[in-house]
Amino acid sequence: MLDKMTPPPLPNSAMVNNHSAEANFGILDWFKKALRNYTNFSGRARRKEYWYFVLVQMGLIIVAMILDAIIFNSETGLFYIVVVLGLFLPGLAVTIRRLHDTSRSGWWFLLSILPLIGSIILLVFLASDTKLETNQWGPPAK
Repeated sequence: MLDKMTPPPLPNSAMVNNHSAEANFGILDWFKKALRNYTNFSGRARRKEYWYFVLVQMGLIIVAMILDAIIFNSETGLFYIVVVLGLFLPGLAVTIRRLHDTSRSGWWFLLSILPLIGSIILLVFLASDTKLETNQWGPPAK
């Protein structure tokens, strides 16, 4: 008599490899992750998390401006102000965590005060690769 064994269940991909689980993340998932960490200024944020947050933020600002133009005949009305103020703190937090991911202090964000050159340097920092080694802000972001 043959003993039919049932095969063991397949391992959960999130437990085996965290990056493969994140491969299924959509743009809005990355945006929500940044929103959930809106008061976390001490960790690290992957490049994907930062740039998807910026993409959705710009989309929301454009939609708010269109709604303000239609409803209030103004580009900077109520919707624009609500979106900008609501996303200011999460945007600051994800930017600082992104700088941490490149092994830089969050204080480098103040470079944006310098006209033109400061913003260009900050853009290069934010677009640079993740430093894979553990730094003072923790292990590489997942």
